[in-house]
Amino acid sequence: MPTKPPAGHFSIFYFASASTFTGKTAETFPAPVNLQDLYDFLEDKYVGIKNKVLNSCAVTVNLHYVDIQDDSEYHGESSGRAIKEGDEVGIIPPVSSG
Repeated sequence: MPTKPPAGHFSIFYFASASTFTGKTAETFPAPVNLQDLYDFLEDKYVGIKNKVLNSCAVTVNLHYVDIQDDSEYHGESSGRAIKEGDEVGIIPPVSSG
């Protein structure tokens, strides 16, 4: 996995079924991206990922869990939060054990 994204980019790390769906464990994208637009952004690149994977996933930004549906709570601003240069986003599907 890359340790630092290139200038002007952020990293996304895919775990479990998200990694299986994308065929990757990580990749970088140009920043910024509005947090509330992240799922649509990924759907444009990986058709079907939103309904098959993302809608049941947890998301982290810089190791802090965020709520994609109401990202204003995370940042404390009504305008929402942008994923910025150097940020690390984690896409974490539910985990079960038995």
